[in-house]
Amino acid sequence: MYVDERGPADAPTIVFLHGGGGGGWMWRPQVEGLPDYHLLVPDLPEHGKSTGDVPFTIDRSAAGVAELIRTRAHGGRATVVGLSEGAQITVALLALAPEIVEAAIVSSALVRPMPGAWMMTPGVLAWTFRLSVTPFKKSEWWMRANMKGAAGVPETFIDDFRRTFRETTEQSFVHVIIENQRFRLPAGLERVTAPVLAVCGHGEYEVMRASTRDVAAGIPDGKAYEVFHEGRPSLAQQHNWNMNESALFNEMVRAWMTGSPLPDALHPMHT
Repeated sequence: MYVDERGPADAPTIVFLHGGGGGGWMWRPQVEGLPDYHLLVPDLPEHGKSTGDVPFTIDRSAAGVAELIRTRAHGGRATVVGLSEGAQITVALLALAPEIVEAAIVSSALVRPMPGAWMMTPGVLAWTFRLSVTPFKKSEWWMRANMKGAAGVPETFIDDFRRTFRETTEQSFVHVIIENQRFRLPAGLERVTAPVLAVCGHGEYEVMRASTRDVAAGIPDGKAYEVFHEGRPSLAQQHNWNMNESALFNEMVRAWMTGSPLPDALHPMHT
């Protein structure tokens, strides 16, 4: 995996894991807002500068992140922050190698079946890509509509999103969605000793809210919180909130790492 490494040589390490179909560029507000930490920001397999690292699977990605932490994190341990599919990889990593995780934030990790997920076969997804992505790779209007509506990505990321949209292949599209929809809580989470914060937006789908509670309940020191966002953000903006409310997200990361009170916008969920 390609890894962007930043920060002081003597600071605690944070690993940021991006969502499916994105790239390490999604963490730019955190890279800029947390310069006093040692940051490892990979492009996950079949994403960004790791497009040649195939195939993408959650388990394979978790194994790669484990090796990254062992070889490049300070002291061989790190706080891991994952969003969406990156959050699923974080959960898989906790089950695989709990001893290398200092703390974790799991933001919107789906661990339950979505309605209609049984229809998302590789063949159906391949045809979806051919009909809804391939013909529109040069359409600025279509790309921007997807960026704002489906992904909730702010305009400041337009160049990154455009590049990612055009570089996405049918194979990576199928792999990412299949892995996302099939992921469930893995065995081994009872061995986790790190503090784990499972979080999602107050307005996200109920299946995501239920998944957030499941993640926290499945880990000995797991906590489930929901984020009450200002204004009326879309579901997609709540999901990708590290880009849309970066100051709040960064405050949450600092608080969880230091054991300080979480921001007032985060409220406990009943698990």
